[in-house]
Amino acid sequence: MPRLTRVYRPAYALLVGVAFVTGLLAVVAAFTLDRRLVDPEGFLGPSWLRLPLLVLGAFLLDMLPRTLWVSRLNPKLMPDIVKDRVKTHWTRERMTLVVMGLVCFYITYVSYRNLKSFLPFITGDTKYDRELHLIDRVLFFGHEPANVLHTIFGAGWTAHVLSSVYLWFLPLVPLALAAWLVWSRNITFGYWFATSQCLAWTLGTASYYALPTLGPGFRYPWLYKDLPDTGSGALMDSLFYARKGVLRDGIEGAVQSVAGFASLHVAITLLVALMVQYTLRSRVLHIVFWVNFAITVVATLYFGWHYVADDVAGVAIALVSFWLGGLASGQKFDRGGLASHPTSTTSQVPVDAD
Repeated sequence: MPRLTRVYRPAYALLVGVAFVTGLLAVVAAFTLDRRLVDPEGFLGPSWLRLPLLVLGAFLLDMLPRTLWVSRLNPKLMPDIVKDRVKTHWTRERMTLVVMGLVCFYITYVSYRNLKSFLPFITGDTKYDRELHLIDRVLFFGHEPANVLHTIFGAGWTAHVLSSVYLWFLPLVPLALAAWLVWSRNITFGYWFATSQCLAWTLGTASYYALPTLGPGFRYPWLYKDLPDTGSGALMDSLFYARKGVLRDGIEGAVQSVAGFASLHVAITLLVALMVQYTLRSRVLHIVFWVNFAITVVATLYFGWHYVADDVAGVAIALVSFWLGGLASGQKFDRGGLASHPTSTTSQVPVDAD
């Protein structure tokens, strides 16, 4: 007879551990610097409101169309349909996953934003933009990457397309998290994604301190003057003035969000593409999210958000986070790492007796 164990107990530990460590570091840094911890505004408002709203919206989106379709708009049938869905899908394990994932991600993300904001106060004037810029010029055979990319892609309508894809990242982060927590048919996939996300944001935070940079768009802004007005440019301007407000004007309740190495846009979009590739069967979705990742990489260089090294580091962060999150949630990677399979669909996993 096989004995049973909980497959995602390591994911519990990793989720809670990452959130606890990042939260503790943010509190210690705030206390040491005598600065406030800030809950940054974002898509659908502050994080404490944004994530529950997303889950509520996902719950309604899961329940309403299904109920209306199955009942054929017959009100008498709807209560039983709702009860059956709640019983079969919104189980105790699902609710535990949703709460664990949301709380740990919320703590990790808010800590990430604050630790990123504290970066100039801790690292001072130390910056490595010149070194990374020189590496970029070598990789582009002595040319400026900005000039090369602007020549290849132009500075017209393609700039707006690249900007739109780059800015899609902002709602993608919470929407993707809510989707895997709520709709993953396999509970372990939800833990996989939540754990990997928290790891990626934490490793990204560490990379900011390991190699502080501003990014080419902030350090060499004249290289990007030929671009038209886009949402990406407006965002860069807003971050510049927010940084100025925090560092020079002492504005309370604001965060500075300028840091180049590594690119978390690249890390998270790659992480999402990997999760789609490994956990969903739709070839169309595979293509969509791999294209999204590729365009995001181009956009980071095109607009001057990042150096090439930043994007390479972002890829490394995604791969490490994806792999560790998979191991913690009980995934078994096949030979070559090109496919994987879960060891179970629930917490109970058969393990051969010793």
